[in-house]
Amino acid sequence: MKNDLIYQLTESFEGHAQETENGIEYWLARDIQHLLGYTEWRNFLNIVGKAKTACEVSNNAIKDHFVDINKMVELGSGSQREISDIMLTRYACYLIAQNGDPTKQPIAFAQTYFAMQTRKAELIEKRLLETERVLARKKLTGTEKELSKVIYEQTGRNQNFGLIRSKGDQALFDNNTQAMKARWQVPINRPLADFAPTIILKAKDFATEITIHNARENNMSQEPQISQEHVANNQAVRETLLNRGIRPENLPAAEDVKKVERRLVSAEKKVLKNPDGLEDE
Repeated sequence: MKNDLIYQLTESFEGHAQETENGIEYWLARDIQHLLGYTEWRNFLNIVGKAKTACEVSNNAIKDHFVDINKMVELGSGSQREISDIMLTRYACYLIAQNGDPTKQPIAFAQTYFAMQTRKAELIEKRLLETERVLARKKLTGTEKELSKVIYEQTGRNQNFGLIRSKGDQALFDNNTQAMKARWQVPINRPLADFAPTIILKAKDFATEITIHNARENNMSQEPQISQEHVANNQAVRETLLNRGIRPENLPAAEDVKKVERRLVSAEKKVLKNPDGLEDE
């Protein structure tokens, strides 16, 4: 997510923050509905319902974080009518965001924004980038499992997957997998992808998706056919990266994605356990 979008979203969410007479920070549900991209109030109420359940499961009183209110709104004719709304604490907003789709930028932003006590956009950006990388790694894992399934179904051999993937690495990095592990100081028993930066995870995923598609479309039944396809796709992705000034093998290793994921999960658990002392980094 780009810096300017992060600052724009920060201003939008902070612009809707209000305080009670006792200084308690809150947001109105109808504002949050639109900030998160939900068009239908009734659909948004389903998300609110799930958030209330999560609140209760975490041994927090729903009434302390979700307060039903009524308010008057102006109609186009100049008249007014009363509609229902909900006052939401930061914790309530966090739970609502957690029930959304993190691939949607406003929701991914809100998940981090409401989990953090500080308003520093650069810290929000760091957390979003970590979340993006974890999601990219999970996506690649799923895609590679699908490729393994295709290889087995069409060639009848499980062991071909490792061979084909290693040929893809050679084409993408212009180095074999072991050479890249040595360069990135990856433990011998760990996958190279666990230490790959986000752009490489997405590059490998894209090449693998194309291989799956073409292997199925062309009914490839031999390992050499699928290998050749996978090599060609990784070479094409490599050329794209090189044309944009990115040399895959020269990128530095990223932090172990398992450590990043554990840190994110730990931070989420802290928020769930202590909504009144939301994470302060």
